[in-house]
Amino acid sequence: MNTEYQNFNSSYGDTMNGDAPHPMALLLEEMGDLVEQPQTGQVRNGIVMEVGNNEILVDIGSKSEGIVNGRELERIGDEFGTLEVGAEVPVFVLREDRDGNVLLSIARAQAEKDWERAEGLLESQSIFDGSVAGYNRGGVIVKLGQVRGFVPASQLSNTTQAIQDREADPEERWSSLVGCELMLKVIDLDRRRNRLILSERLAMREWRKHQKETLLASLSEGDKVEGLVSSLADFGAFVDIGGADGLVHLSELSWSRVRHPSEVVSIGDKIEVQVLNVDRERRRIGLSLRRLQPKPWDTVGDKYAVGQVVRGTITKLVNFGAFARLNDDPIEGLIHISELADRRVGHPKEIVSEGEEHDLRIIRIDVARRRIGLSLKQALPEIPEPEIDWTVVPLEENPEISVEETVAESAVEEMVVAAPQEELEPVLA
Repeated sequence: MNTEYQNFNSSYGDTMNGDAPHPMALLLEEMGDLVEQPQTGQVRNGIVMEVGNNEILVDIGSKSEGIVNGRELERIGDEFGTLEVGAEVPVFVLREDRDGNVLLSIARAQAEKDWERAEGLLESQSIFDGSVAGYNRGGVIVKLGQVRGFVPASQLSNTTQAIQDREADPEERWSSLVGCELMLKVIDLDRRRNRLILSERLAMREWRKHQKETLLASLSEGDKVEGLVSSLADFGAFVDIGGADGLVHLSELSWSRVRHPSEVVSIGDKIEVQVLNVDRERRRIGLSLRRLQPKPWDTVGDKYAVGQVVRGTITKLVNFGAFARLNDDPIEGLIHISELADRRVGHPKEIVSEGEEHDLRIIRIDVARRRIGLSLKQALPEIPEPEIDWTVVPLEENPEISVEETVAESAVEEMVVAAPQEELEPVLA
């Protein structure tokens, strides 16, 4: 531009006022001043002018085109395949080389824009979705464009932590999360140290707060919904049904008696539940798992028959007998006191105790009244009568029995056979 101006001025310089430049020369000089020369660290939008094997030429509005070199092409990877002549791309001004060429970086420009986006997310505390790209011992890595963000294990939600492979090597415990989509918030950022810390826990907490309002307004008693078991307590299991936790009370987990929720479900299980109640004032949702399962008495006729021997656990003792729960069902039957043993029993505790398991025979089934009669004595194995050897043993082969004892026994036997009962009583006494 300066050379052209000098040539123009030498040819047309003194046409009006002696040494004063021609107005056209002034216009060209003014246009040159309007062209902003690139500065190191700037991010500019450029137009791809040429795509070669080892470099890309990009017009950034300066006196010459900028160059994206081969090493840069390797960094942008698959995105290089989408670059065509005429495409607009952001570029980062690196420096000028010895030949005066402006070196540019597409990856750095993208990273700068991603950092600006991260700063905006931190300021607004907005929630965004990110895919797990890697992991280490302390947590997982999520890319925000070209910027690598880190989610510490302590900032992962309970549901996500439940997915980890607890039996794997500590270095590989988070490997199963690669590819998973997480809901995240930026909680710390230091651009100079290339530090970007993300939190799924805080993002989920905020999202669930808003989502719960929506659920409370839309749910109705009797609705069937799917959810993930998020946590367990002694009194029941909490189920995430899409942004809000509902409680499945211990009594609503199964038709069987349950001592702890872990006997029925585990954290991370996907289950279908029925809405029992929605308390909008207290912001609570009651759920049931057992209401969606067949009622035990509806299948009794298909599973049991009179005469069948089943395994049962003694659950309660009363004066007139013992109650036993069939081990394959939550159904309880009664063992009447007369069916506990062949002998007279004063109280069931003489024969059984609570918690014991026994084989029991079904002797009655009354589905309409929901009663089953059981018998312990009829389920006991029959004891075979001992075989008696009636072979006569010669006296000389059994020296322990004297001749006098044998004669005396024979005399008594003759008296028993011949004499009336009333005459035998003094003798037998």
